[in-house]
Amino acid sequence: MATYRVVVSDQVFPTVDLEREMLADIDAELEVAKGDIGEVLEVARDADAILNTYLPWSEESIAQLDRCKIIARYGIGIDNVDVEAASRHGVIVTNVPDYSVEEVAAHASALMLAHLRKIIAADELLRSGVWSIDNVRPIRRISELTLGLVGFGRIARQLAGTARSLGMSLLVHDPFIEPGDGIPELVSLDDLLARSDVVSLHAPLTPETRGLISARELALMGERALLVNTSRGPLVVLDDLVDALRSGALGGAVLDVFDVEPLDVARIEGVPNLIATPHMAYYSEAALQESQRKATTQVVKVLTGLDPDYRVSP
Repeated sequence: MATYRVVVSDQVFPTVDLEREMLADIDAELEVAKGDIGEVLEVARDADAILNTYLPWSEESIAQLDRCKIIARYGIGIDNVDVEAASRHGVIVTNVPDYSVEEVAAHASALMLAHLRKIIAADELLRSGVWSIDNVRPIRRISELTLGLVGFGRIARQLAGTARSLGMSLLVHDPFIEPGDGIPELVSLDDLLARSDVVSLHAPLTPETRGLISARELALMGERALLVNTSRGPLVVLDDLVDALRSGALGGAVLDVFDVEPLDVARIEGVPNLIATPHMAYYSEAALQESQRKATTQVVKVLTGLDPDYRVSP
């Protein structure tokens, strides 16, 4: 019998061979659970550790874990784990805050530029036999635009570097940072929305940020502005955004995340000036392996008495 049992609560990767190999080094067996939380608990009640992606862990569920020392999330966000409840039950929660930074920043940049340069519209025109730029006018010069970043963590900072290289001006709203070298102008959210040509969201999902961008905020942005969201879908009230795009009150939006996923595409059918992708900004083969390796490393460290790298428990 192995020294430890580790359960993957919701398997989303092509394989878990990497996890199995790493855990074997500490004599830990890995089991992949399936189904809803009730079915997972049948497998996980006596687990020493949980590797988790999307499955919600409430206090009621965490209380049923008899031996668990750590819930290690493969991703960045922790909104599906009751961190305070885990702490009360002696369970450490970790995430992987520095994986897929390059990928998400690149995806946000690609979506932004595709919209500003009207790439998709131009491609559709060309394929329909139209060899002209008349139907994609006007296009603004990128270096004359201001990018507003809501949140200034790792991904936003990498995107800021790309924006600077394109000559864009930068504004930042982030209540958790102070002015300093390398920090763009810090402003209130309302000021950022009113002054930015492009607004890119990089905030975590919390009770305070849910619905951060609703009809009021969209009205502040105006008819020439572009909204970018590769962060968390519920930051934006999608129905308000759709209304603003349909009415022409907002210039455009590019979205990789949505309030409910998978997205019911009927909600955005026929909406103008919208580019949408299926929650893929995080993805590259290298990023997946990074997430698996780093999440499993937290499990190994905690089970062997070491401090984790990415502890988020209070």
